[in-house]
Amino acid sequence: MPGTHEATPAKQVSDAPSPRRLLSTEKVYQGRIWDVVSDTFQLSDSGDALTRDYIDHPGAVAVLPMNDEGQILLLKQYRHPVGMDLWEVPAGLLDVEGEDFVVGAARELAEEADLAAGTWNVLADVFNSPGSSSEAIRIYLARDLTEVPHHERHERTDEEAEIEFHWIGLDDAVASVLAGRLHNPSAVVGILAAAAARAGNYEGLRPADAPWPAHPSQR
Repeated sequence: MPGTHEATPAKQVSDAPSPRRLLSTEKVYQGRIWDVVSDTFQLSDSGDALTRDYIDHPGAVAVLPMNDEGQILLLKQYRHPVGMDLWEVPAGLLDVEGEDFVVGAARELAEEADLAAGTWNVLADVFNSPGSSSEAIRIYLARDLTEVPHHERHERTDEEAEIEFHWIGLDDAVASVLAGRLHNPSAVVGILAAAAARAGNYEGLRPADAPWPAHPSQR
């Protein structure tokens, strides 16, 4: 019948690499943190040449810290491009060459939240804006938390100097997402993924060192 679709088995719904013929590539803008690249390519051997400009991004990691009571930590930080204070989770660029992904996540957790974690799992892997950026983000769940000693804490500057902390119950965080009160993509995805994982007591989550083939360094 028109307008109907057959159900697809869940395991068959999986993003996959799709190499296309690259005709040319050019860096059209070099920025402080990321560049803009212009690629010309063909969708098929007989297809027309297409040109797309996009942000060439090193990728990032984000961390959803969860305490023993099941509360999660959110950070309020000013984001200039949108002109808003956003409630987020600790996150940062993978801009240290050769750094392991989970090591980078632990570094960001310590620098932005003054916390260390004894248990790490992967919550989700996402592309932040795949139509305009190569940025891949891995979101971790961090548990068994301890505070970083005061003498070892990172000195936060610029926008990070204004960070505020707030512990919130996971159900309240989900309600805030659904009500449109939270907008940061890593926080939104991490909160909803954690709520889904809680139904199975978090036992179905991938280990911290799970492969991440979607990250640019792995492709």
